[in-house]
Amino acid sequence: MFVVYQLSLITSFSQSRFDSIQYVDEIIVTARYNHKEVIPSQTLGGAQLEKLSAHSVADALRYFSGLQLKDYGGVGGIKTVNIRSMGTNHLGISYDGVELGNAQNGQIDLAQFSLDNVEEITLFNGQKSALLQPASDFGHAGAVYIRTRAPRFSEGRNYNVRIKGKYGSSDLFKLSALWEQKLSSKVSSSLSAEGLSSSGKYEFRYLRKRQDGTVAYDTTATRQNGDIWAFRAEGNLHGMLDEGFWKFKVYTYHSERGIPGAIVNNVWRRGERQWDHNTFVQGRWQRQFGSKFTTQAVAKYAYYNTRYVNRDTTQLMVDNTYRQQELLFSTSNVYELLPWWSASLSYDLRWNRLDADMRQFANPQRWSHYLALATAVNFERFKLQASLLMTSVKDRTYGQKSKTMTEYTPAVFFNVYPFADRSLSIRAYAKKSFRMPTFNDLYYTEIGNALLKPESALQYNVGLSYDKQFSRGLLRYFHLQTDAYYNTVHDKIVAYPKGQQFRWTMLNLGRVHIKGVDVEAEATIVPVRRLLVTARLQYTWQQARDVTDPADSYYRHQIPYIPWHSGSAILNVQYGDWDLNYSFIYAGERYNQQENIKYNYMQPWYTSDLSLSRRFQVSGFKFRVMLEVNNVFSQDYDVILNYPMPKRNYGLTLDVKI
Repeated sequence: MFVVYQLSLITSFSQSRFDSIQYVDEIIVTARYNHKEVIPSQTLGGAQLEKLSAHSVADALRYFSGLQLKDYGGVGGIKTVNIRSMGTNHLGISYDGVELGNAQNGQIDLAQFSLDNVEEITLFNGQKSALLQPASDFGHAGAVYIRTRAPRFSEGRNYNVRIKGKYGSSDLFKLSALWEQKLSSKVSSSLSAEGLSSSGKYEFRYLRKRQDGTVAYDTTATRQNGDIWAFRAEGNLHGMLDEGFWKFKVYTYHSERGIPGAIVNNVWRRGERQWDHNTFVQGRWQRQFGSKFTTQAVAKYAYYNTRYVNRDTTQLMVDNTYRQQELLFSTSNVYELLPWWSASLSYDLRWNRLDADMRQFANPQRWSHYLALATAVNFERFKLQASLLMTSVKDRTYGQKSKTMTEYTPAVFFNVYPFADRSLSIRAYAKKSFRMPTFNDLYYTEIGNALLKPESALQYNVGLSYDKQFSRGLLRYFHLQTDAYYNTVHDKIVAYPKGQQFRWTMLNLGRVHIKGVDVEAEATIVPVRRLLVTARLQYTWQQARDVTDPADSYYRHQIPYIPWHSGSAILNVQYGDWDLNYSFIYAGERYNQQENIKYNYMQPWYTSDLSLSRRFQVSGFKFRVMLEVNNVFSQDYDVILNYPMPKRNYGLTLDVKI
């Protein structure tokens, strides 16, 4: 059933754990009451996202435990994310409830998705513990859900306008605008647009030592060929039904960027450039029929055009264009068998095609069918969810026989609340994941490996969480959750940059055993009236070892780029209209190749970011000004070997709401 909540100048703890005390205008919220989540999630709300020194969704994901970000540096650098050492392709990323796809290389460049219109980012390990979701969502080892802002109007207003501008280091200039319009009592629209440009130039230090410890290169220089211009536009229609809702979205992104490439032997000039023209349309419809049956339908069409050029005379000259198409249809259905027992049946059909102007290109097509059967048992102090997903994939390539593969992946989750107030929960899950090699893995003309095996993983997780709110006193909110996990990955596929950032070399590692512990803690403190202090701390320990062949020199070594220790911290102090935010990210020692030897060793790195903002009103306009200093201590570091990150840099943001 649907319930209606009315908020009017109250102290609220529900909107965000980071902004536990807020004064909000009167609003009416209509939503289905749902308390059936089995596995707790990690969430960053819109208010906290605004305070972070983050340009894109990728930057925000650095603050989630269990995730590792691959960042090639600068505003325009490609950014992908890896979950619990299992790889980018095991992480599903959904944008307003519909999965983002990339059959070409399986890696979603999260730098293409701005935070300016994002209301919430949520991470689920295992899978989202909901029955009403697309069938393919049951197959991921983890999932990130990006939810954009839904129009909200104060009484007597039919529109909202927001303009935001930012200027920063590396000649960064970004301008975005949002217009929301109420079309009727049940239909509203929003239009968001953003333009970004940057020279991509920043100072860095390049220091390399020989195996005997003597200095081979020690240079301070300016990063070149990292320029970018980008334009994003997004239009939405939101509609309410008597027992449901519908949404329609059109999204387009266009960019040109230089690819500075890896610095090798003190040489850093590159002639690589990339153009992206990505567009998709998607629709989502959900409705409840009676008190027991709920259904959802999702449809999407995406067209991605990528041009890659390499004019470096020291390498092979390349000028190639890739055209990728995707068509998705999904239906999900949930039926309540008993008040405490529900079941669901979901089916997805996905079609992908990749064309290129390369000679002898395979022009692959892929038909993917997903059929998921799931059930959930929900009592006051015990919850259980189980699912079984069938994945059937058929590939067709030019001049070759079709290949078909079918896999079954089960999962089971449970959560127990020992105490009546449900402040403590104990949870566990076991799950099998499966993913096919991407088109680039299999069919790329120069580096594709047609002999690659599909990759599968087994996941085991136990954890607990504790949440407590206090109505008075210094401590108002406390949250602690920790998880211990063990994953085994069979025929793990690993991609390494091959001199050029757009190109990869593919191989199966065989078998990897992953052990880890994630810890997350949050606290909200109110020392005096109008002063609010919030803190968030995350820590991850991971041991990801290659156990393929005892005869290998790297047997039981940590796999590349996975640190044993990593973590982040966020501290926010809010006094009246002022906000001071400090964020810290740490990545421990790791290795950049399979062999854990001194020559491949990478030192730990950390960054500290500061931001100060103030809100004020002038003639009814709401202003917010923010000054940020990133990498305060000007740390020299590489996330990926030979791709230096920016030293200390600055930004100034002006946000206006009309």
